[in-house]
Amino acid sequence: MASDNSFLVERSTVIHASPEKIHSLLENFQKWRSWPPWEDIDPDMKRTYTGPDSGVGASYAWSGNRKAGAGSMVITDSKPGQVVVLDLVFTKPFKAQNVITFTIDPGPNGSEVTWAMTGKSNLLFRLVGKVYSMDKMVGKDFEKGLAQMKVEAEKA
Repeated sequence: MASDNSFLVERSTVIHASPEKIHSLLENFQKWRSWPPWEDIDPDMKRTYTGPDSGVGASYAWSGNRKAGAGSMVITDSKPGQVVVLDLVFTKPFKAQNVITFTIDPGPNGSEVTWAMTGKSNLLFRLVGKVYSMDKMVGKDFEKGLAQMKVEAEKA
């Protein structure tokens, strides 16, 4: 962490699938219906996809119930089989702007996938963070999402 105003949440797992297969789940937002932990929070969530189907410029916006909130994501960098970076903007239930980075590191026993989120803590999160850190708030969700991504990527 760079300062008291910034945060980093990061989780990793090993997935027994090619880096290219994993990358395809990350760089195409329409494939996100299969693995992120938040996709089933609101069955009536509205989703909008704009830009290219995948890669840099692909964009995804959502609007749902109070738990799902609203926001958007746009892919800002994508290197096949290596990394996907996106800007994440929440508009409800709170305003926040974060950067998400997925890295894929191939190894002899599978590909290590790391999901990282960085951002600046606003006043509310700095106050809440004294008791309940950003890592505690979303770390378990990252673990659940990576586990679901693993299942999806390892399908034959």
